[in-house]
Amino acid sequence: MSTKRVNFRLPEELVEQADIAAEVAHKNRTEVLVEALRQYLAEMEDDERFREAVVELYLDDTVAFDTLVDLIGRQDAESVRASKELLDDGEALADELADQ
Repeated sequence: MSTKRVNFRLPEELVEQADIAAEVAHKNRTEVLVEALRQYLAEMEDDERFREAVVELYLDDTVAFDTLVDLIGRQDAESVRASKELLDDGEALADELADQ
């Protein structure tokens, strides 16, 4: 897994709590924050509104297919992609008919 360096600001009390949690768990702050973010994202992925919003972003070509797979799972993403292809084909056909 590749990593990317990011810089962001946190409230001081969260940094202190993360440092304490890291010390207790014998981890570093980054590991604690990565674990917390993964847990948060896993909870979001179970939220139906979140899943619907991600699908909308994919249908609007804002989110790539690989990202869709990561967020909603391969099987559901494949179904969405197939539906999108049908919709796109239908729109192309409608445009062709309108031009005639």
